[in-house]
Amino acid sequence: MHFIDFTTIVKDAWMAYDGSREIKSISDISAKVSTNHVYKVVFANDSFVIAKLSYFGRYEHFVEDHTIINVLANNLPDPFENFLARSLIRGNELFVHRFTNNLIDAWVVFYKPVKINKQLPRRLDEKQITVLGGQMALFHKACAQVKNTLPPASKTLNSDLEHLLEILASDFGKYEHRSFGEEIKKQCNLFFENTAKLGSQSLERIPVFVDWNIGNFSVTRSTKLYSRWDYDWFRMASRVMDFYFLSRVVSDVGDRTVFTYNVGPMMEDRFILFLKAYHKVSPLSATEIHFLKEVYRFFILNYVIKDGRYFFHEIYATKLQQEAYQSYFPSIDRDFDAEKLIRALDL
Repeated sequence: MHFIDFTTIVKDAWMAYDGSREIKSISDISAKVSTNHVYKVVFANDSFVIAKLSYFGRYEHFVEDHTIINVLANNLPDPFENFLARSLIRGNELFVHRFTNNLIDAWVVFYKPVKINKQLPRRLDEKQITVLGGQMALFHKACAQVKNTLPPASKTLNSDLEHLLEILASDFGKYEHRSFGEEIKKQCNLFFENTAKLGSQSLERIPVFVDWNIGNFSVTRSTKLYSRWDYDWFRMASRVMDFYFLSRVVSDVGDRTVFTYNVGPMMEDRFILFLKAYHKVSPLSATEIHFLKEVYRFFILNYVIKDGRYFFHEIYATKLQQEAYQSYFPSIDRDFDAEKLIRALDL
């Protein structure tokens, strides 16, 4: 593999932003399971910013997502007015540095440091689950309150899966997915058919961050949401797009170093406890609960199959994709029971 000097790209990005501030050091603080690169840029006066470098997906989507997030960060009402990390602005626009050569097309955005409080424990107790459920409901309500002030978003769930099918039809896609192409097509078509029947396209679209891994946000001692960073999977979609990862956060097994993406956490009593607390603050509909099955299907198709090899390191991507074909897809209709959740919420 060709060597790519990411640190120099970050340095060049800062020079393009404000060359008058001398850089003392640039250190890699990236998560080791991901191919994304995150750097701490320290200046001569010991102040610092965070640099995010990405090179998968589309440049236009990267700019679009971060522009929406920055407006959201500025417009969220109390108590979430300082919840999101803000990106640096140059003039009146979000600053994004694009670097291209014959090896890579990479993009850099800078974040102001965000204050971090407590991290959730690997396994939550029932009180923490209940508080988290109410907090997420309040956060989603705040996002919905300001959704009409945000710039337009072009991505939809359907367009992402249509892109997957385009990849599958290409020479590269036919080679990469040669053993499972028909299964991918089947799962995409099931998603299109089932969501059309549900009418889920009419569900309210709000900002969602999808990946609520406990390493991506902090809370107060009383489990109230305090700060959030890492926006890799941000999109405008139904609020229940956030629920699969939240079911993992509250699961009986808790957070794990060796992770898997099975559907089981959404069927646990602990997730029902979370849903009840959420529902008490912001009522859910039966359609949204049924849509959870398709949210999970989309998550596996989009983030594990389509983008897995660009987001995860190869050892994780290969493991997760094999598990998708062997167990995740077969488990969707077999193990997910929307009626159990609907009964629990008395819908």
